[in-house]
Amino acid sequence: MPMNLLAVIASSRMPMSFRLPEEIDKVRILRTAGLVIACVRGPGDPFTLGGPERAAQVLAITEKGQEELARSRLPDEQHLIVPGSPSAMGFLRAAAERAMQALR
Repeated sequence: MPMNLLAVIASSRMPMSFRLPEEIDKVRILRTAGLVIACVRGPGDPFTLGGPERAAQVLAITEKGQEELARSRLPDEQHLIVPGSPSAMGFLRAAAERAMQALR
């Protein structure tokens, strides 16, 4: 599942357009999975108004897409609990560790 693209879409303004074949394929997968509302057109599409090129335009992220994003952002349970501390503190420590690793 192209969850990285879904995260990019979620942090961008809508509608969002794509022209690269790899991105168009990922948008198709997201649309088929019911995670986004998108228009995908190809060279033979009779509704293509802007010319013969392939393109995809994401109009919105569905509720299911938002749920999948939230689920993919949650850390594993093992990161939530640090021995000797409440689960909230464990969550914060795990988040801080991941942030530090990302900055390196």
